[in-house]
Amino acid sequence: MKHLFKSASIALALSAGAAFAEAEHTLVISSWAPPTHGINAQMWPTFVDMIEDATDGKVTAELKLGIAPPPAQMDIVQDGAADVSIIFHGYQPGRFVTTKLIELPGYEGTAEEASVAYWRVYESHLKAADEHRGVKVIAMHTHGPAQLHTSNEITSLADVSGLKVRIPGGVGGDVGTALGATGIQVPAPKVYETLASNAADGVVMPLESRKGFKLTEVAQNVYELPGGLYRGSFAFIMNEDAFADLPEVYQAALEEKVFGEPLSRALGAIWDDIDAAGREATESAEGNAIVPASADDVAAFQKLSEGIIANVLQEVDGEGVDANAAYAQVKTELAGQ
Repeated sequence: MKHLFKSASIALALSAGAAFAEAEHTLVISSWAPPTHGINAQMWPTFVDMIEDATDGKVTAELKLGIAPPPAQMDIVQDGAADVSIIFHGYQPGRFVTTKLIELPGYEGTAEEASVAYWRVYESHLKAADEHRGVKVIAMHTHGPAQLHTSNEITSLADVSGLKVRIPGGVGGDVGTALGATGIQVPAPKVYETLASNAADGVVMPLESRKGFKLTEVAQNVYELPGGLYRGSFAFIMNEDAFADLPEVYQAALEEKVFGEPLSRALGAIWDDIDAAGREATESAEGNAIVPASADDVAAFQKLSEGIIANVLQEVDGEGVDANAAYAQVKTELAGQ
């Protein structure tokens, strides 16, 4: 792990190349995913490239792993222990409510398309709830459809009842409860050991996790629903003082060329790429199988989802957001792309 950590850090540093020598400002990135996961291997290098391009190399960033566990990322950025990080909203149930809107089952479209729609609805509706107060939100994005990964083969929704399943907070937790699973909440980096020790029967995550978290080794079976059980909600966040300390010309360049929709779109596209890599890894791994849900199960899950959607929209309404309007905008944005 130390070797991988060193390799990831060196790789990101090298990607900056001469920009480090020319840079006037170096931001500190905190990341919690495994060193070789797409978050560190693709997303952060893309972020660095984008901010360097926008500022002619005058602003860059360096990656540091292991500063704090996933649920603490918001706090360390707010406190200035890191300048930039990625947060998964489901790790802090109750702190983030409106972000559950993008996690709802039933959306169509790629992660890139959903991430663009997410940023737009965040700007027009969700931002008003001020759930990210204390930090600057620079992107909102979502992974692809989350599927059920298990050690034993699952062939129907009915098989899920009674299983011990690692499920994140947010809508993922709501879905697990509705299916009768016993939810186990551990951060994504702990999934492999949780499954390997038989502390859980399965996990609900996107297909990228087949490769990113090595699920092909400990959860050889995938039960796949069209559109997935939910989509995870993420944000890239930045320390407000770190942004304010940048010269106004660089602030303007980042706001125009990187932050918001451009970065959200780029991150969503990367989720699509690593989902495809996860599917490929599954199809090529010995003993692994993907079982598609039957038409009856698809219909049953759609029916079950109605109650989850209604409850989440009520929660979002309770935060002072017009949930129905926000929900309609997400679906309209996805239909128009």
